[in-house]
Order: sequence, then structure tokens, then C-alpha cells
Amino acid sequence: MKLPVPESEIEFLPIRAQGAGGQNVNKVSSAVHLRFDIPNSSLPPAIKQRLLNKRDQRINKQGVLVIKAQNHRTRERNRQEALDRLTALIAAASERRKPRIPTAPSRKARQKRLDSKTRRGRVKRLRRRVGFDD
Repeated sequence: MKLPVPESEIEFLPIRAQGAGGQNVNKVSSAVHLRFDIPNSSLPPAIKQRLLNKRDQRINKQGVLVIKAQNHRTRERNRQEALDRLTALIAAASERRKPRIPTAPSRKARQKRLDSKTRRGRVKRLRRRVGFDD
């Protein structure tokens, strides 16, 4: 999938990955921080607003999106994974959700519901103990 923003607007910072990794974990910076400044990007204003309105902990108060990729052993694969995640996030924000049209139950559906309640009440009444006053 093609990246919807120019790569000049994206900043990559190599960092050391966390967790187990043997000898290389302390000396090789194979993980990547992708930083993307949403307010200063070339995205359409509607998509920018949708991204900024998301309750996402990766977006800070200044509107900078930070994606950390460290699943792979090489920096290049982590860089590609971070780009893929950014692309997916922008694609999700660019989809317009169809507005919900509230509906009400029809008269027939309401009547059917009431009839079934009446029938159920009749069945329960027949299960009662027979008394002399009935």
C-alpha cells in the first residue's frame, strides 16, 4: 500500500529494543521510533481532525504521533512495520463512518411482542395452584 504522506514529514529515530535479545540487545539500536507531526502534515484537515480526536496514547498533547516498532531483529524491518502501522492508522481515519439512522419498532412488531407477553402470562397463570376463589 502506498504511503499517504511524503516521507519527509516522518522522522525515524533508532533506539535500543527492550526485552531479551542476547548479546546484541545492549549494543545495537534495531528498534525504531516513528514520529509524525499531525497538525503540520500535508493530510487533509478532516483526516487530521479525526486522527487528533482519537483517544490514542501514542498521540501526545502537541499532536505528534509516536509509533515504536521493535518486533523484528533488523532496523529496516522495524522501520517498514512502523510505516505500515502509520498507513493503517491514516487509512482508518480516512474512512467515513456511515451515520446511524435510528429506527423504531413497527406497529406489528409491538403488537407481536405484547401478544407473546400475554400468551406467556396465560401459561404461567395455568401453572398456579388451583384455588377455590378462581
